[in-house]
Amino acid sequence: MRAFTVERYGDKTGVHAGEVPDPEVGADDVLVLIQAASINPLDRMIRDGEMKAILPYRVPFVLGNDLAGIVVEVGAAVTRFAVGDEVFARPDKNRIGTFAELIAVHQDDVALKPAALTMEEAASLPLVALTSWQVLVERARIQPGQKVLVHAGSGGLGTIAIQLAKQLGAHVATTTSTANVDLVKRLGADVVVDYKKQAFETVLHDYDVVLDSLGGKTLQKSLDVLKPGGQVISVAGPPDAAFARELGANPVIRLAMSALSFRIRRSARRRNVSYSFLFMKASGDQLRELTPLIEAGKIRPVVDTVFPFESAREALAYAEAGRAKAGKVVVKMT
Repeated sequence: MRAFTVERYGDKTGVHAGEVPDPEVGADDVLVLIQAASINPLDRMIRDGEMKAILPYRVPFVLGNDLAGIVVEVGAAVTRFAVGDEVFARPDKNRIGTFAELIAVHQDDVALKPAALTMEEAASLPLVALTSWQVLVERARIQPGQKVLVHAGSGGLGTIAIQLAKQLGAHVATTTSTANVDLVKRLGADVVVDYKKQAFETVLHDYDVVLDSLGGKTLQKSLDVLKPGGQVISVAGPPDAAFARELGANPVIRLAMSALSFRIRRSARRRNVSYSFLFMKASGDQLRELTPLIEAGKIRPVVDTVFPFESAREALAYAEAGRAKAGKVVVKMT
């Protein structure tokens, strides 16, 4: 089958198109003929070797973390799906590889594609929708009336997190550029901070939760907008010991991750707030929880640009350069 593989870490030119063996289908797997995949910041981080301590993929490997497609084979133990089903998924972190014609995915990680969506729209959702759910529902346990700040509201994660937070009854603030103020308002943001004109930490106060997707100085400043007992949950900041334990990492890695996040955790404690890192997990069940909201138009995918499969490397470069105006960049099989 055709696929885009990482031949060496840390090199933008190290992603190549070529032929690789078709995937093996286990008893609990569905084999999906991929119709579309989407680009995530995680793809760049994996390609560049930034995740090697957590995700030690051996080169060469197929890149890609989101898909929509059609089931063409099912394993002997599969009970949830049949050949011909249209599905979408974020494969487990140990079984990535959606920039390809085919992928074998455990049935627990797959859900039926929302009928109202095109393949391209469906492919844009799994990773960011699952991240939003796991931050806002699982970790933060958002209640109606709570105040949530979603950074980078016009990005792939931000566009979905704003909509989900609103469905949970939250008062939502977001940061974005001037060009996307109207977009994030349409998605449901109650307060919009144009970061080109205002510093969010001087405008926003007494928030319950911050979803941070930027890290660095933005993460540090986010502590100042929280009320006592508030929490910042980051998908871009330093990993912590709790995440290392979740991974089953050895004591050396756990200690290293604890050290990486020591400063931000100490800053949070001094303000009587908390910091935690989240690395999303694959979950077909959670995609099924989200599907009624998607079908009802309560959560709408935002797709910036669709590239043909042959241009997957250009799609990565386009997304990495920040050229997307809003939402996700998608690669479509032709």
